[in-house]
Amino acid sequence: MVVSTEIARAIYAADPAHSRGRRFAEPPSASRNDFRRDCDRIIHSAAFRRLAHKTQVFVYHEGDHFRTRLTHTLEVVQIARSLARALGLDEDLAEATALAHDLGHPPFGHAGERALDECLADFGGFDHNAQALRIVTALERRYAQFDGLNLTWETLEGLVKHNGALTSRDGKPTSRYAERGVPAPILTYSRVQDLELWSYASAEAQAAALADDIAYDAHDIDDGLRADLFTLDDIVKVPAVGAIVREIDTALDAPRRAHETVRRIITRMIEDVMAESARRVAVVKPQSYEDVRNAPSALVAFSPAFAKADADIKGFLYPRMYRSGRVMNVMKDAEGVVRDLFGHYTVNPADLPVEWTQGLDLSDISARARRVGDYIAGMTDRYALVEHARYFKHTPELR
Repeated sequence: MVVSTEIARAIYAADPAHSRGRRFAEPPSASRNDFRRDCDRIIHSAAFRRLAHKTQVFVYHEGDHFRTRLTHTLEVVQIARSLARALGLDEDLAEATALAHDLGHPPFGHAGERALDECLADFGGFDHNAQALRIVTALERRYAQFDGLNLTWETLEGLVKHNGALTSRDGKPTSRYAERGVPAPILTYSRVQDLELWSYASAEAQAAALADDIAYDAHDIDDGLRADLFTLDDIVKVPAVGAIVREIDTALDAPRRAHETVRRIITRMIEDVMAESARRVAVVKPQSYEDVRNAPSALVAFSPAFAKADADIKGFLYPRMYRSGRVMNVMKDAEGVVRDLFGHYTVNPADLPVEWTQGLDLSDISARARRVGDYIAGMTDRYALVEHARYFKHTPELR
């Protein structure tokens, strides 16, 4: 007997047939709904292709089997679709949010972001979510009728707010932006097409955000084990992971034990999100997409126990992986590459490609700095090193 795994569409799921639409009106597609078209446009963008050569944690010199921004993104997409399917949500919108969530990352991962943020400190700083919004609304120039990808309102909202509201209803910055304020590119665009920064995003975007956390936790454990930064005996001390590791047959070889650990972490986290989200939905009883956006808290979430497990895993990985001497030494050199490039192009804008100086008022220091930041943010790791070698005598090998 075949058991059906079809999940009824949730009443509060986003519906592409009732999208708020695109900034620039377009005729409908005969074969794809609006959210599917968003996915396809992102996949075919230059920014998405460049993710293949951008650092996740380990630079490309480390080996071919470590995650890149692209492989991480694809893993987030898979988990986001799994969550959306299990919760009766729109899989295409969840996928679109997941596909776009890391488009704004510069070369060399978070090290590159830190360096660009410092370089642009006097000009509004650098934020990868804001940069992703700029990419899909302005910097991608492929279509005859408009700049950007002209994505639906729902995908743009999810891109900007998948981690929660950015402001209170009166416009006061909240959460991660409470101290520094909401990045100017987000505020500027929201004045053109109001993304309602005070509300939650769709349940689909919330699922994509959880998928990002799950992918980070599970696959950074995998990469850390592969890089010999720690062992299963080390990570067994993390309560949530230790219980899983102890379930696995110790007779298995190390690679199989590691894979079993990773896949079981993903499964347990997905199952927890499903159960906790069902509990929250039963309390809030949303009857529409708008009810999700106006709910008092996120509807797609970890339970308190797994929120702690997520924090414990990140707490383990932070000193042993992200801040390990091996990673930090490489990232310190990578930050220097980004700073050098920024300084060079700011002083020598003529060295930018011609298309990057068109329409630029070179006397406007702020505009020039932002244009240089956009150019560097779009670079892959390898291209940044090639460009650095063109203008500087000594370029680090990042090993």
